[in-house]
Amino acid sequence: MSWDPYGSLGVSRASSADDIRRAYRTLAKELHPDVRPGDKAAEERFKRATAAFNLLSDPVTKQRFDRGEIDADGNERMAFNARGPRQGARTYAGAGAAPGGGGTGGAAGAGDPFDLGDIFSDLFGPGFGGARTYSRMRGRDIRFTLDIDFLDSINGAKRRISLAEGRTLDVAIPAGVETGQALRLKNQGGAGVQGGPAGDALVELRVRPHTFFRREGQDVHMDLNISLTEAVEGARIQAPTPGGNVTLTIPAGSNTGKVLRLKGKGVAGTGDQFVRLQVVLPEIVDEDLRKFVKKWPKRDYLPPRPNG
Repeated sequence: MSWDPYGSLGVSRASSADDIRRAYRTLAKELHPDVRPGDKAAEERFKRATAAFNLLSDPVTKQRFDRGEIDADGNERMAFNARGPRQGARTYAGAGAAPGGGGTGGAAGAGDPFDLGDIFSDLFGPGFGGARTYSRMRGRDIRFTLDIDFLDSINGAKRRISLAEGRTLDVAIPAGVETGQALRLKNQGGAGVQGGPAGDALVELRVRPHTFFRREGQDVHMDLNISLTEAVEGARIQAPTPGGNVTLTIPAGSNTGKVLRLKGKGVAGTGDQFVRLQVVLPEIVDEDLRKFVKKWPKRDYLPPRPNG
């Protein structure tokens, strides 16, 4: 569950910029690590209050949070696909700091710039040890979802995505990834506070299903239709694999359900591909086939069937 920046500062959504600034000043004076050295609980509360202040002191990010466009950590609530942002989706690289990290700054009110070091100097005086250096904080991490094709997840790929503020990111998708895995792009997140390091971009992958391939562990499975002639006489046919078509030998007398194995044709060349054959008759059975079946000596053969 997302944390509440308003609750971390002890203010309401209707609070003004001055209210937010005063609330943060009060908490900073009480919780700053130089005031309460060694108090880990106070330090965590201070970090969260700073993150909340970074988010809510900027009118733009405050409005976007209130509208539900970003969460309390400044992360987009929209998803991306491999062709770029979906209609209406935006990624914002200047939201507040995450509770364990930092943000990108904000505004004291009506768009005026602020300096956390100045706030601490006002509170503790310019000679207060560590006040300004503590304001250097790491930028927040950007998190979003990237939809990728099934074959890209098997073979690996490179994709360029466009962010709403005009930046582009080149994403290298390793071979063999699965839905839910995340890629970390170092220093591609939000800018740091007071010269702190930039955050990272965390790209959660979501693999689109394929029309006929399906994955089971490191193996790939598919069903392949064959004709009655190919099943009876055997044949060499072209069969698709994630890496391209290969020649597949159909043994004579193959039945529906027979599984053929293509070694090394699975995920990233490490797994195998299993091809399940399905014998398919023509949609319209012609008269010659009807005559043959009537004269076929084994026409009364019945395959094994389950008993109800």
